[in-house]
Amino acid sequence: MPHHRRRVQEAIAAAVRDGTALTVSAVARAAGVDRTFLYRRRDLLDNLHTVGSRSAGLQPGSAPASRDSLEADLANTNARAARMAARVQQLEGHLSRQLGERAWREAGFGGPTDTAELQATINLLEQRTIEPSRNLEERQTELGAARAANRELTRAPNQRG
Repeated sequence: MPHHRRRVQEAIAAAVRDGTALTVSAVARAAGVDRTFLYRRRDLLDNLHTVGSRSAGLQPGSAPASRDSLEADLANTNARAARMAARVQQLEGHLSRQLGERAWREAGFGGPTDTAELQATINLLEQRTIEPSRNLEERQTELGAARAANRELTRAPNQRG
């Protein structure tokens, strides 16, 4: 076992010297041991944390960040990732619609590009049909009244005689 302890201490020293990450996983990997080896040997784990905090410019014994702080950072990062994923999905949908419309037009299936001019023509023609429609309704009303008067006039002589 002392052989494993020596390799862990050498891995810590090499990480400090090289400026690589001083994490349990990185040191265990460099020393060729399992992470549980470090967690079961509290003195090695404390040494790793002390050296890690010194190399990070922290006071020995102080934690680099509290668990609550790290959980808050993780929650914020997850929320940001969710917002970014939603935005990416929105942009992909927009791009898909734009490319689809473009392909539709280029294939000759889409409507003409001057739809505003066509819509103005439609509005003008609809306005032109309004006046004749009103005139027709008036004439139909007048015709109905004339027919009613005609019926009355033809009934009156028949009823007298």
